[in-house]
Amino acid sequence: MDQLAPFFERFSLTARTFFSGLLCGSSADQSENAAYLHVLKKGRLKVTRPDARQIVIDTPSILFFPRPRLHRLHGPEQEGAELVCATIEFGAGMLNPIIASFPEPLVLPLDALPELGPTLQLLFSEAFSKSPGRQAAVDRLFEYVFVLLMRSAMNTHLIDSGILMGLSDLRLSKAIEGMHKHPEIPWSLEQLAQRAGMSRARFAAYFREVVGMTPFDYLTNWRLGVAQTMLRKGNSLKLIASAVGYANGTALTRVFTQRVGMSPSEWLTGSVP
Repeated sequence: MDQLAPFFERFSLTARTFFSGLLCGSSADQSENAAYLHVLKKGRLKVTRPDARQIVIDTPSILFFPRPRLHRLHGPEQEGAELVCATIEFGAGMLNPIIASFPEPLVLPLDALPELGPTLQLLFSEAFSKSPGRQAAVDRLFEYVFVLLMRSAMNTHLIDSGILMGLSDLRLSKAIEGMHKHPEIPWSLEQLAQRAGMSRARFAAYFREVVGMTPFDYLTNWRLGVAQTMLRKGNSLKLIASAVGYANGTALTRVFTQRVGMSPSEWLTGSVP
């Protein structure tokens, strides 16, 4: 079973490289409706945020802001910091459980991610070149880096809670797989617990302990995240409601508005560039 496949089937992953080279001084503020993935190849990087303590990174590292957060990068004025930066969009924002799993921010030394080594070398080589097709190549490599980062987070428990942790659990992953593949099914706690081979009480408690929310909160977020993807594709509310387990468009709109803070049509208007 490929535990990550449903995310790529339901959500669209897009990376856009916007900086590569030597940063001497301060960058512009980074803040928009996307995640940010910065890869420091060499040098010392200071990260400032208006609402948190500054971060200083002095070893080659990945710095990932999974949610839109105002931040600025600073490299030493003389020697600078060599890095590559991209925005990452993975559909549905915070309702994509992968994005919700990552801490804010995630900082990982490259030495802790040896499986990313060959891809990062290729990323740096392309990013610092002037070869034809460079932009497209680096964008696709950043997407692959993000996939590898998710894989590492799941396989080596880089993150100690959230859906990636749940997917790495042999029992919980069976229940999560069912929710992912069939959001239209009116799942009961008993059905999910049976898939996991656990009692209802034990399953509910263990799911919340590992994933950080109740099974039905997770299922609701998954359904609404899928609904957002379908909205962007122009599907009708009636069709979407049936596909994600709601009796009709009115029922979906009610839950959507409660969870997202706006109606599907309002959300769609604001999410389309």
